[in-house]
Amino acid sequence: MTTIFGKIIAKEIPADIVYQDDLVTAFKDISPIAPVHILIVPNKEIPTVNDVVPDDEHMLGHMFLVAKIVADEQGIARSGYRLLVNCGDDAGQEVYHLHMHLVGGRKLGPMLRRE
Repeated sequence: MTTIFGKIIAKEIPADIVYQDDLVTAFKDISPIAPVHILIVPNKEIPTVNDVVPDDEHMLGHMFLVAKIVADEQGIARSGYRLLVNCGDDAGQEVYHLHMHLVGGRKLGPMLRRE
C-alpha cells in the first residue's frame, strides 16, 4: 500500500519538493513546527527503522548528506538544526514511511521534557 509520501515521491499529489534524486526526496512539511521543517524520505517505501535491512545502509547515509545540503540551501546550516526520526506509535510516528525531520530556523529548546 502506497503512503502519502510514496504519492509525493511519484508526484501523484502536490508538495513543495526542495530536493529529489534517485534515492531520496525532501519536501516541506505541511504542518511545520519551526520556520524550516523539511521531511527527507527514502524513495523506497520502508515503514519504520525496524524494517531497515543491510541493503538500505547507503541510502540511510545519503539521507544525512541530503540533510546537510538542504540545511545549507535553507540558510540554517550555520545557526543549527535538528534531525529527528520517529519509530512507531509511542514515538509519534504518523506516516509509516521512514522519514527524517529537518527542523530549524529558531532556537528549538530541549529535545524532550523530563517526566
